Amino acid sequence: MNAPRPIAFFDMKAQQSLIRAEIDAGIARILDHGRFIQGPEVDAFEAQLAAFAGAKHAVGVSSGTDALQIAMMAEGIGPGDAVFLPAFTYTATAEVPLVLGATPIFVDVDPATFNLDLADLERRLALVQAEGRLRPRAVIGVDLYGLPADWPAIEALCAQHGMFALDDAAQAFGGALGNRRLGTYAHATACSFYPTKTLGCYGDGGALLTNDPDRAELYRSLRTHGEGKTRYEVHRTGMNGRLDSIQAAILIAKLPLLETELKSRAQAAAWYEAALVGRVRTPQLPPGAQNAPATHAWGIYTITLPDAAARGRVQASMQAAGVPSAIYYPKPLHHQPAYAAAHAGGITAGAPPLPVSERLCDQVLSLPMHPYLTQDDVARVAAAVLAGL
Repeated sequence: MNAPRPIAFFDMKAQQSLIRAEIDAGIARILDHGRFIQGPEVDAFEAQLAAFAGAKHAVGVSSGTDALQIAMMAEGIGPGDAVFLPAFTYTATAEVPLVLGATPIFVDVDPATFNLDLADLERRLALVQAEGRLRPRAVIGVDLYGLPADWPAIEALCAQHGMFALDDAAQAFGGALGNRRLGTYAHATACSFYPTKTLGCYGDGGALLTNDPDRAELYRSLRTHGEGKTRYEVHRTGMNGRLDSIQAAILIAKLPLLETELKSRAQAAAWYEAALVGRVRTPQLPPGAQNAPATHAWGIYTITLPDAAARGRVQASMQAAGVPSAIYYPKPLHHQPAYAAAHAGGITAGAPPLPVSERLCDQVLSLPMHPYLTQDDVARVAAAVLAGL
């Protein structure tokens, strides 16, 4: 009897088999013209990316982390500034404000969506304002696992208090609220093209999306050492944050698949829901604003177990069945050694606790998710999960 085929947590080989000829041809063209950095492929990809998202401008950069940094550098965010962001997310979201000298203010997440809890955001903003030591300058909303945050509400709060709104859509490119894709909300959207993302290259890559032409021009300058109209005309302190031509060529080959792949991810999520609902807590989609329901990009599919012990039993069951799993994330950012001092110094007069972020780190478990899962694959994963309950 033949063994069942392995199930990949993220499957890039299946996709590559569909577009290998286009990728090889794109790389060959770059080898021929020799413009390995900021070649014509970058310009072409930026135009296609902006068109897909519905944004007016796209600026390719070297990673999602650099996208966040360039966006905040453009606003002059630094010492004395408070940047509000979720405590339950990847480290890049918090490390960039800290690198720039700003103070990250960790906000708890909503227990249903795992995105920014707007009530907790307002509470911590009021505390920062009352203390008066830090200037509230920015909110970074994270579209965790692929689910868009409540961008209309975040935008309204930022407008009310004169803050910069930045969308960290690293896990969510292709997601939408109503008929508007991510990339058209906030003042700017940071994208990551790490290989496992909904749109990924074969190395590091990222982009900034914005409808503001002045910000887009500034992003282009900052990604190339702050240069002006010519290479050796330096207008400001920037960084080396360029997207290379080979990664752009790979992304050009992949982008036409994305619409179909998003639908396949949604189908896999529906199969998981049917198999697991009522037995474990499956991802919750908010009802959304009127005429603007959330469209999940399903970058990651995450279930919630009662506690760490239950999660350990399910992981052991999955491992025994040869099914991979992952934990995103095992520790909230305010408990990470790198951020302990910043957290303690952010709100000094009795900062509220962050119970949801802390609890989720003991409960969440991510299952295989990619566009090439079959219904049988999902059934095998679900069976392994259920066997561990």
